[in-house]
Amino acid sequence: MFEIEYEFREQDLLHFNELRLENDQEMQKNIRKNRLFVPGIMLFIGLFYYVYYVDMLTTAYITILALVWGIVSPYIMKMDMRRQIINNYSEAEKKAMFGIHKLTIDQDYLIETSPGGTSKTPWSEMLRVDSLKEYVHIFIAIDAAIVIPKETVKSGDLKKFAKQAESMIERLG
Repeated sequence: MFEIEYEFREQDLLHFNELRLENDQEMQKNIRKNRLFVPGIMLFIGLFYYVYYVDMLTTAYITILALVWGIVSPYIMKMDMRRQIINNYSEAEKKAMFGIHKLTIDQDYLIETSPGGTSKTPWSEMLRVDSLKEYVHIFIAIDAAIVIPKETVKSGDLKKFAKQAESMIERLG
């Protein structure tokens, strides 16, 4: 029986959601549109000021503002997205989610013990295991996973655990 213990933190939740949004084509399209369309309109207005009013100073201000918007807006959108993710959870949900988690591989289930209680997930309901540089994700749905940060593993061998979980999903999934 394989078992690991790790700490799940707020930054780990943010990491997973940011990773999902990086792969979301619609969101990436909106970011590109915001990053290019708004500065394009501002540059057009600056050009209008220059041609119609021959006002170089206002044109320069508008051009600088457009460039700053194009550079800074993705970071502002990312900060806002993080705030929205955290605000989606109540304080009780955060207490149940963050903290020390223990995963145990059973013959029929993945047993998770967390500050919110104990849950059993059948292997047949799990999709896959992804090993990233700093995280291991055990997907239980297309948009939901058990996120295991490698740096906070307190006990157990994460590589062996992930390999065993993957084989259980393949065998019983």
